[in-house]
This record gives sequence, structure tokens and C-alpha cells, in this order.
Amino acid sequence: MESVRISKYFTDCGIMSRRAAEAEIEKGNVKVNGVTATLGQKIDPASDIVEYKGKRVCLPTDEKICIMLNKPRGIVTTASDEKGRADVTDLCRDVTDSAGKRVRLYPVGRLDMDSDGLLLMTNDGELANKLTHPRHSIPKIYHVTLSGILSEQEVSSLGAPVVIDGRETAPVTVKKLSQSDKTTLVQFELYEGRNRQIRRMCDAHGAKIQRLTRVAIGNITLDSLPAGKWRRLTDDEVKYLKEC
Repeated sequence: MESVRISKYFTDCGIMSRRAAEAEIEKGNVKVNGVTATLGQKIDPASDIVEYKGKRVCLPTDEKICIMLNKPRGIVTTASDEKGRADVTDLCRDVTDSAGKRVRLYPVGRLDMDSDGLLLMTNDGELANKLTHPRHSIPKIYHVTLSGILSEQEVSSLGAPVVIDGRETAPVTVKKLSQSDKTTLVQFELYEGRNRQIRRMCDAHGAKIQRLTRVAIGNITLDSLPAGKWRRLTDDEVKYLKEC
């Protein structure tokens, strides 16, 4: 493969403009094969390893890939965090296409930093847009641990609409799954993904959340996937998402 300037390589990878890349190189934020890059330096995309702020920069692949990640709490759902916090892309750097080429994936929707569970990540923009469209009809299932013992009526009331950004939320199904001496485990099933929606619904009724976990998107379930790990979706699972 023909050698190219690092700044052009950044634009080819869809990361940033040449001018922005040159600024980052001057700041010392870019490395080639572990060595800080210099302005105007050329690289061989086929053999050189380029990193930006510790993350590898790769050319996009034509192969469409979709994975399920079990996002742990404390990790932000973004492809790049301006505060330098650990983000979900750090957990799937080892994803490769069928040719063994590293793949850059992006999160589909969000899970806030204090929540954990199932997060889809893909390089298929068309699929991502479909899954995040407001009219998309696939439910998202969450298991929420609440402080205290809640009655069936109190649990049911948690599904009442709340106003977020000037608009009322769509209906949500809430049911009690179990309870202990100090907590109640409930399930939320919703079709929207409004900003911190479940937390706001619980706050509206004075219910304190101890843990919020997304366990399923439609019939795609987290099952026993360990926290911080990922797996490729099967062809049938991808087909299901595309047909919903």
C-alpha cells in the first residue's frame, strides 16, 4: 500500500480533518509504532500502527460488524470522551473483520455511566440509524434494583409518563420480579430511549435506584456474557434487528 501523510490517514479513517490532525500531531497526541509522530511524517497503512491518545486509528472496513457488549458501570458510552475517561471503545479494540483487520465500532444508543448491561456496537450506519429511530418498534428490557420494599401498586405507578425535554414519555410496562428484606427488583420494558428516562421516572416517585441493568433488546439477551466482554451477533440476530 502506498505511504501517506498521517494527517491524510486521519481523514481517510474518518477521524478528523487534516488541519485538526496536524494540530493533534503538534500536541504530541499521535504515535506511530509507539513513537511520537512528527508533522509531515508518512506512514504505511498496511504495516504501521497509528495511535491517537492511546487508541489505535484504523481504516474503515467494508465488512459490516455488530457486537453485543456487556458494559460495566463506570464506563462512558461514547467513541471518544473529552474528559479522558474510559469509554466503551476501549473494551472492543480487539474486534477484527474476517481478514483479521481491526474494526472501529460505534455504540448504538446510550447507557449512562452508572448503568450497565447490553450495549450494541456496530460500524453499520444504516442499522444504527434504524435502531435509534424514534419509530423503531423493538423493546428494551431493564432490570432495576430499588431500595426498600415496594408494593405491586407502587411498582405499577413507576410506569406513569414523565415529561422530558418538554415532551411526555410513551407508555412503559413495569412489573415486580422479586424482593429481599431491603430491596425490590423490577423490570422496565420501554420502546423509547430518552435521556436517563428510567432514572427520571423513578425520581418522580421517590424510588431510589441501586442498580440499573439492560438485559435485553427485543429477543437478543445478555445471558451469561461477563461484564466488560463482547461477542459477535449471529446472522439470525442481525437479521432480526433489521426486520423489526
